[in-house]
Amino acid sequence: MPQLLLELFSEEIPARMQARAETDLLKAVTQKLADAGLAHGEAFAWSGPRRLGVCIEDLAARSEDVREERKGPKVGAPDKAIEGFMRGAGLASIDEAEVRADPRKGEFYVAVVETPGRPATEIIADAVPELIRSFHWPKSMRWGPNETSEGTLRWVRPLQRIVCVLDGRIVPFSVGGIASGNETEGHRVHGRGPYAVTGWEDYRAQLESDGKVRLRRADRKALIARDAARLCRKAGFDLVPDEGLLEEVTGLAEWPVVIVGDMDPAFLELPPEVIRLSMRTHQKYFAVRDPGTGALAPHFVVVANIKARDRGKTIAAGNAKVLSARLEDARFFWENDKNTGLEAMADKLGSITFKEELGSIGDKVERVAALARELAPKVGADPDLAERAARLSKSDLVSEMVYEFPELQGVMGRYYALEAGEDPQVADAIADHYKPQGPSDAVPTAPVSIAVALADKLDTLVGFWAIDEKPTGSKDPFALRRAALGVVRIVLENGVRPNLRALLQEAMFPTLLNRAFRDHAFVQFLLAKYVPEELRTSENVESLWEDEKRSLSVAAHSWEVVDNLLDFFADRLKQVLRDEGKRHDLIDAVFSTGSTPPPGGKGDRPPPGQAVPAEA
Repeated sequence: MPQLLLELFSEEIPARMQARAETDLLKAVTQKLADAGLAHGEAFAWSGPRRLGVCIEDLAARSEDVREERKGPKVGAPDKAIEGFMRGAGLASIDEAEVRADPRKGEFYVAVVETPGRPATEIIADAVPELIRSFHWPKSMRWGPNETSEGTLRWVRPLQRIVCVLDGRIVPFSVGGIASGNETEGHRVHGRGPYAVTGWEDYRAQLESDGKVRLRRADRKALIARDAARLCRKAGFDLVPDEGLLEEVTGLAEWPVVIVGDMDPAFLELPPEVIRLSMRTHQKYFAVRDPGTGALAPHFVVVANIKARDRGKTIAAGNAKVLSARLEDARFFWENDKNTGLEAMADKLGSITFKEELGSIGDKVERVAALARELAPKVGADPDLAERAARLSKSDLVSEMVYEFPELQGVMGRYYALEAGEDPQVADAIADHYKPQGPSDAVPTAPVSIAVALADKLDTLVGFWAIDEKPTGSKDPFALRRAALGVVRIVLENGVRPNLRALLQEAMFPTLLNRAFRDHAFVQFLLAKYVPEELRTSENVESLWEDEKRSLSVAAHSWEVVDNLLDFFADRLKQVLRDEGKRHDLIDAVFSTGSTPPPGGKGDRPPPGQAVPAEA
């Protein structure tokens, strides 16, 4: 039976989009064929830097004829009902309908609609242009018109060729001025072509031999991984695994060639995270390490898209020069930041807005430090170390290194703290307080780190709940669900049992009474709602806010916020339990018991109108 070969050849497709596009194209093509009633056998797809393709085996030559009976109105029904039936069935006259009898309902009209099958060529010629025009890319380009185009066309990058061959013959159509054909291109340098193809086997044979293009992602990925490991073993060091980078370089090279390069050993004085991130982010290099010590080795692995005559020596040397320039900049940032110190960096946090209604990052640090100190005894941490770590936790955000590499926030703070002679527990807490940042990320386990991580996340959640900016539907721009999940995981995995209501209540007061928050419209709303007008004078408002824990307006709102936030934590806990494989009916049963809340639960709310005691 016929075989369909479709290739969409364009300028370079971003590596991160290729795998998804390959899956989407296969699904879209097979769905179009199924909708048209075309049966087929095996179907597979491929993708690369400049092409997406689909092959459909054993495609039917034409769709099947369809015979459909449509029941109409009774004989003698009103003219409008009969006219509507005729329009829907495509009848020119009611005489074209059959009259059938029903013992109970009498005689009625039946239209027999016969739709003849269509040739596969015709179906494909209609389906592919529509598919191309409607194909979804995360980002795409629009180009045209020109002297041959049919108007503008949107695609990830400008399309250059469309190969569409059914049973060895071209399926003729045109999209945006690009006519379908049977010619494709190979590697830009090693075998450009063009190559006339008749089907998958011919297409693959020509491109992978003369054209120097490895079509399948899995083949390119396996080759890169195998050659990189082999060259590293030969040179006496180990490749540092990086699955994300491997996926990316698989999408950058049509004919991948693995090359080992050397870097200046003097750069190994930099933190290893800086070296790896500079290699990975800017240059797409793999790092390597000494098999004995596990420390980074002064070499790198790069994947080229060309097989050079000198076995890649010139490519390696050029890449080494570029890497040296990058690492020289990193060394400059490293030395400058060490000379500045975390204490001086912390002084700059007051000039960076965290959230307009919640003040600056400096304000947040003050709140987190107070909460971390309160939390410390409950998780077995030293209060002084927890407060110190919290005060330095955000300092590296103003460092030159983190400005260049935002992914290193916290990591660089740890190094700067150690350089300054801070307690190692403080340094580790600075690095760990952002964790966990995802389901696969480990939670902090050291007591000081636990205290700071919980304080930071609780302050964020309380702050955004206080200004009523909660996650809605799929939107969560401030990652509040992740913060709540982090709190749940830290508590569960470390076996700590803090009084969550009390901690949230403790976090509420500095948030609601923060000077930056005081002029917010919501504060004015609270004053108007809960404070008598005679007390809302310019002289008395200041003293009212200074008397923090006896402010009825703050108390009333804080209880409402905390109740809502505890419900949010309960939802996150359910999610964690489901991810652990717990049965849904058991989870629902536990959460629907309505049992008395533990100390600090909802049962501890004071009566309406009663002020919050000072020890709350």
